[in-house]
Amino acid sequence: MKAEITIKTARCKGCGICVEFCPKKVLDLDTLGRVQVVKADDCIACGQCEMRCPDYAIFVDKKVQA
Repeated sequence: MKAEITIKTARCKGCGICVEFCPKKVLDLDTLGRVQVVKADDCIACGQCEMRCPDYAIFVDKKVQA
C-alpha cells in the first residue's frame, strides 16, 4: 500500500515527533525546522506520523496499488 502525504506547514511547529516515529524515515525537518517528505516512495502508509502529530499537520491518504 502506498500513500499520499499532505503536510499543512502552517500548523507544523517542527517538534520532530513525526520524523522520529516514521519507521521508513520518509520525513525529515527542513532548514526552517518544518517537516517535509524526503522519501515518498518508501512510505508504507502506516499512519504513525498522522496519529502522533500533536498539531494535526500531517494527513496520510492510503492508496491501494493495482
